[in-house]
Amino acid sequence: MLSLLTADAAQGGGMIMIVYVVLIIGFFYFFLMRPQKKEQKRVAGMLASLEIGDVVCTTSGFYGVVIDITDDTVIVEFGNNKNCRIPMKKEAISDVEKAES
Repeated sequence: MLSLLTADAAQGGGMIMIVYVVLIIGFFYFFLMRPQKKEQKRVAGMLASLEIGDVVCTTSGFYGVVIDITDDTVIVEFGNNKNCRIPMKKEAISDVEKAES
């Protein structure tokens, strides 16, 4: 009789453990992974709509104007000095302000 009670308790404990594991995985998905994927999609859309003349902010905090765009790099002009043109990867752009037409 005692062995039957311990076997039932062990099976019930296993079910509770499975429920906890599912809850933890669900928590990680909805609060960590899902928002990160949404942010990656937003950044990819922002970089895809990048055009010449847009004002960009780099990850280091510098503001500049896009002069030329290639597949994975952009040339950005910083300040009023026309000699300060720096090529950089698109991933280094953190924010884009569209040029006013």
